[in-house]
Amino acid sequence: MVEVADPTEARMLVAEAEALAERLGRVRQSVGRVIFGQEQVVERTLITLLSGGHVLLVGVPGLGKTKLVETLGTVLGLDAKRVQFTPDLMPSDILGSEVLEEDQAGRRHFRFIKGPIFCQLLMADEINRASPRTQSALLQAMQEHKVAIAGEVHPLPGPFHVLATQNPIEQEGTYPLPEAQLDRFLLEIDVSYPDLAAERAMLLATTGASQAQPVQAMSGPELLAAQTLIRRLPVGEGVVEAILRLVRGARPETTEIEEVRRHLSYGPGPRAAQALMLATRARAVLDGRLSPSVEDVLALAEPVLRHRMALNFSARADGVHLSEILDRLKAQLG
Repeated sequence: MVEVADPTEARMLVAEAEALAERLGRVRQSVGRVIFGQEQVVERTLITLLSGGHVLLVGVPGLGKTKLVETLGTVLGLDAKRVQFTPDLMPSDILGSEVLEEDQAGRRHFRFIKGPIFCQLLMADEINRASPRTQSALLQAMQEHKVAIAGEVHPLPGPFHVLATQNPIEQEGTYPLPEAQLDRFLLEIDVSYPDLAAERAMLLATTGASQAQPVQAMSGPELLAAQTLIRRLPVGEGVVEAILRLVRGARPETTEIEEVRRHLSYGPGPRAAQALMLATRARAVLDGRLSPSVEDVLALAEPVLRHRMALNFSARADGVHLSEILDRLKAQLG
């Protein structure tokens, strides 16, 4: 169990958490000026950023995924860059490359030209339209926050986050993301159509003579401090046990649930438990609480686990959906 024993430290932690919650309220208010009807998407994206992770936004085109990422870059005061993934995109188009130059004395040398990945917030737009080779160029950067080019390691600025958008895989001209890369995303967030009231508000707000603009409510150093604070928050033993039961119950090798053994080809690794540990703390802070609860674990189980599990042939033959497996897993936590 992660706990705070020193009363003075506990009081300071409470004060810092309350100040962070107030600042995050301003962030959400600023985002809400231009993003309509996607409150859960905004919340889960902020949870990912507070946890220091990367997020995968999945939905059909035109639902505001790119707009959300652009807005967050402005509101959080981050150096944001965008890469439009296409089938002909190469790894060097993302990471950068070395070029041969000649100085005035005739001496030749190589100079590294940084790619767009050298930023704080990288928007990988329609990531599954590029080949797996190009998608995998992000792997080292997402895990280690550095890239190796021609044997030389180049660190990335902090904070560093990849916010990728993905079209449903059934659409033409898309490639499935490699399992290793999917595991690097803290959350997979489904972006659905807005409800009637939200779409009405969006229609009126975006077709007039003037449009609302987001304002900066946070900075990069403040986000780094918030990520450090999230890791200091106490976590009760009941929450730790719930995370372990959920993650281990989703693995065919360790589960006691018959449906999981019969219908999954593989389950989530340890990164899923780490993601839940951090994400539940971030959700608690967004909700104005100091420590997470089992309800936070249940609320974040699906976006944390869904992209880390795969149905086998038997499940597809029986018409079993991954959501049914996830519901069964959450039911065991009661």
